[in-house]
Amino acid sequence: MLHLYYTPGTCSLATHIALEEAGAQYEATLVDFRSAEQTKPEYHAINPNGRVPALVTEEGILTESPAILLFIAAQFPDARLAPFDDPFLLGKVQEMNAYLSSTLHVAHAHRFRGYRWADDEAAIKEMSRKAFEVVETCFVHVEENLFAGPFAVGDSYTIADCYLFNFTTWMEADEVDLTRVPKLHEYRERLKERPAIQRALAAQKV
Repeated sequence: MLHLYYTPGTCSLATHIALEEAGAQYEATLVDFRSAEQTKPEYHAINPNGRVPALVTEEGILTESPAILLFIAAQFPDARLAPFDDPFLLGKVQEMNAYLSSTLHVAHAHRFRGYRWADDEAAIKEMSRKAFEVVETCFVHVEENLFAGPFAVGDSYTIADCYLFNFTTWMEADEVDLTRVPKLHEYRERLKERPAIQRALAAQKV
């Protein structure tokens, strides 16, 4: 059975959603960041980076959301969470997920974890201040250049939606001006009605 390690309020929500959308049988274990459980040897045996999500499979452990999401889509093809029969559209799914992972998520992390990039307290403070502007710019880029509608990459719901929805739940906390991203705002509110998303949110008590 698959085993998900997750923390509420993080990008592990995307994997939780994908597992629910796929109808997968899985177990889920909370990694409590408040008690720094992610820094303990027990969790480092699962993910040496001390981050979530991590997914334990019969073949081994997967980390990094884009990899985990693609695995779930391939493992449960009947759920049709990725357009494996359309190479270009599959590329668009990966384009969205790569941008969210490598750019938007990194910008978001500068609000809290500037110590990853600098030791100087003033520099860390400036990163945190600047992060709000950068994150909003990232969301605007998604809205104007990557989001196809009605779902992330077009007419069909995919793993890109699991991931994109996860990020849209952070928009208010990141002080994004929702009037600049009306399509993403409407999209988020619409996707909240999906049963799989409701189950994942309830499981994480988000």
